[in-house]
Amino acid sequence: MSIRFGVSPIAWSNDDMPELGGDTPLESILADIRAVGFEGVELGGRFPREPAALRELLQRHDLALVGGWYSGALLERDAEAEIAALQPHLRLLQALGSEVFVFAETSNAIHGERGKPLTATPRLGDRDWAAFGARMTAVAEHIAAQGMRFAYHHHLGTVVETAADLAAFLGHTGPSVGLTLDTGHAALGGIDPLDVIRDHPGRIAHVHCKDVRTARHTAARAAGASFLDGVLAGMYTVPGDGDLDFAAVMAALARIDYSGWIVVEAEQDPKLADPRTYADLGLRTLRAQAAAAGLH
Repeated sequence: MSIRFGVSPIAWSNDDMPELGGDTPLESILADIRAVGFEGVELGGRFPREPAALRELLQRHDLALVGGWYSGALLERDAEAEIAALQPHLRLLQALGSEVFVFAETSNAIHGERGKPLTATPRLGDRDWAAFGARMTAVAEHIAAQGMRFAYHHHLGTVVETAADLAAFLGHTGPSVGLTLDTGHAALGGIDPLDVIRDHPGRIAHVHCKDVRTARHTAARAAGASFLDGVLAGMYTVPGDGDLDFAAVMAALARIDYSGWIVVEAEQDPKLADPRTYADLGLRTLRAQAAAAGLH
């Protein structure tokens, strides 16, 4: 097995809330990421989308492009239309040597809307999952044919949020549909990440590690807060600073011989949680727990 540690730039500069770190120079963000010791970075909204420019930027900081979020709309269009729409993103990832394609259904998502409470997450009816799953599988098979891992990102505020959602999603998609297992979104959505790793080892294509402060999420949800308000309230943090047991997560990944990227990600206000300091804590925590579990 072989793992590499990467990070999301969202702690430095939040794409959904540009007021959080939007004035931080991109060069400064990448310098921090490399100084902490990460090998790679996920694509951020402020990164150049021209392959040569992005390659030069990342090479200057000795960083690989891990991959990057793609916002899908398979509830609104068929697989052929989605495959056509994702080509620019796919070509950019391929040009930079990325191995994973992170996809999330966002056509009716609420996680970016300050006016929508956490309790307003959209739900699919029982009869809707089959068509959605068939479209997703077709897209995933296209990505696989391009030599990349397809990694669906379950996420608060989207149609794949809860344990029931995830069970329906997995039950209606083929094996080409891998998962971005996100420990933070799993925990706050009522999904046990250890169960997912144990029960669906073949689906684990990519891993995001964020920690949670469960009490803050509970309070935000009870108060009718939005996802972004929950972020501002500190419901997420990096591994080693919250409620989750990452020793157990790393041990579970070791048992399935997981090979791929493990990404530190935590949406926080950079004025309250210095991104470099917290990223360092997250990486040190995961490195230690992975080594103890025999995950290298």
